[in-house]
Amino acid sequence: MSTRAKRAACPYSTPRYGIYERCRELVEAGYDVRQPDKENVTLLHWAAINNRIDLVKYYISKGAIVDQLGGDLNSTPLHWATRQGHLSMVVQLMKYGADPSLIDGEGCSCIHLAAQFGHTSIVAYLIAKGQDVDMMDQNGMTPLMWAAYRTHSVDPTRLLLTFNVSVNLGDKYHKNTALHWAVLAGNTTVISLLLEAGANVDAQNIKGESALDLAKQRKNVWMINHLQEARQAKGYDNPSFLRKLKADKEFRQKVMLGTPFLVIWLVGFIADLNIDSWLIKGLMYGGVWATVQFLSKSFFDHSMHSALPLGIYLATKFWMYVTWFFWFWNDLNFVFIHLPFLANSVALFYNFGKSWKSDPGIIKATEEQKKKTIVELAETGSLDLSIFCSTCLIRKPVRSKHCGVCNRCIAKFDHHCPWVGNCVGAGNHRYFMGYLFFLLFMICWMIYGCISYWGLHCETTYTKDGFWTYITQIATCSPWMFWMFLNSIFHFMWVAVLLMCQMYQISCLGITTNERMNARRYKHFKVTTTSIESPFNHGCVRNIIDFFEFRCCGLFRPVTVDWTRQYTIEYDQISGSGYQLV
Repeated sequence: MSTRAKRAACPYSTPRYGIYERCRELVEAGYDVRQPDKENVTLLHWAAINNRIDLVKYYISKGAIVDQLGGDLNSTPLHWATRQGHLSMVVQLMKYGADPSLIDGEGCSCIHLAAQFGHTSIVAYLIAKGQDVDMMDQNGMTPLMWAAYRTHSVDPTRLLLTFNVSVNLGDKYHKNTALHWAVLAGNTTVISLLLEAGANVDAQNIKGESALDLAKQRKNVWMINHLQEARQAKGYDNPSFLRKLKADKEFRQKVMLGTPFLVIWLVGFIADLNIDSWLIKGLMYGGVWATVQFLSKSFFDHSMHSALPLGIYLATKFWMYVTWFFWFWNDLNFVFIHLPFLANSVALFYNFGKSWKSDPGIIKATEEQKKKTIVELAETGSLDLSIFCSTCLIRKPVRSKHCGVCNRCIAKFDHHCPWVGNCVGAGNHRYFMGYLFFLLFMICWMIYGCISYWGLHCETTYTKDGFWTYITQIATCSPWMFWMFLNSIFHFMWVAVLLMCQMYQISCLGITTNERMNARRYKHFKVTTTSIESPFNHGCVRNIIDFFEFRCCGLFRPVTVDWTRQYTIEYDQISGSGYQLV
């Protein structure tokens, strides 16, 4: 008999290979669907592990027991489907009443298996259907502990943390926390997530060992350094006074924001001192460097990548305004220079404040809405991580993206801007463009002020001795002014380039920065070696009108789209939404 014929003749082979008609013939001929094979496995188990949904429906209609135990591990069909990561089968079996809380021969329920094997979608679905996120198996292990021990990726750990799992819970027998298990497994990805979630570095297991002790036993330098840094961030291993300061998150933030104010001032102040000895000035600059090193090692934390650029921007502008009012005020014309500068400054402060503090388009949902979304997506076969955010637990609208810095999903995400300390998205992108525009003009005025100051207060021989002599003369005349000029040039370059890139993307391409960088990841973009075709590009004029929402007293009618709720690329662009000349 051929192999194919043997498969067709064996009732336990047919569900493995999805031979539906032959399965039906065997059952209709009188075969009992509840009868296990010699390995104590039923037809329903084989159909479940091979994701044969049509066969599962048929077997259950013929009396198969949905929670029948079988196999070496004494598992239910739902356990088998969970191990294989068949979300659609898990959904189908639970519709027929399968109980996910039942344990197998190893003492694990379905949520523990899903966490062990990294099946994030199944973990999300089981929690949304009511499974306890901190449920312990017979070995006293929670899903978080299993994920930390077995799954070397951000999910499902990140998803479990979002569901407010108890991060410092210890298991029943060893009293190991999830952090202990992550260290035992050398799971560096999960260690970082747990530390960010506030895992207790000093929690001890039944042997009195902390996670740091286990890392030292394994001589893993990366784990030792990160765990020690986590302890130091909480004020341990330092003198008592520093411990209190370092434990204060608000104080650390102020130090990171304030350091650029001090450094920018000291660099210019030392250079401007009437001291001929460069050795003395060099020693003073060395003191500045040592101070910055002390502050960075004592108070800077992982948020420095956001706090420092914002601090640099605020400090630079502060000292530029100090320079303007104390050095330029009496030298420049009030009506033609100061008045436009002040008006520009008001617009700059307004747009910067809106870019910094306004909602960039955070996609929000209650816990019940999140669970409802998970169930709906799973039961419609759409619970895919490409459209579902495992951190925010929401269905991602089109053009949205999860920001790793803000840890939020942002509608029509453009980028996270460290200079404004916020994401740029649907809610504040227009203000961000206004910020860049008025900032560029402010810098231009500052450059003009510096040049005017040199012309009035410094003796220069540019026409006679050339450019490099002129640079030496103005730097010697007022080192502070030269320092402000260098800062102005630096900021002018990045602001001008960023403004041009943004305007090009908005007007000519109709895409965001994120979409331009990751266009190949999104199915709705047509990408060639030379161009990106965007479904959101409606021509230069219309793109500008829609983006800035120009109405001109009713002359134009821009398209207005709620990008926090737009899940497809199709939206009304004509009826009441297009622009027209009246």
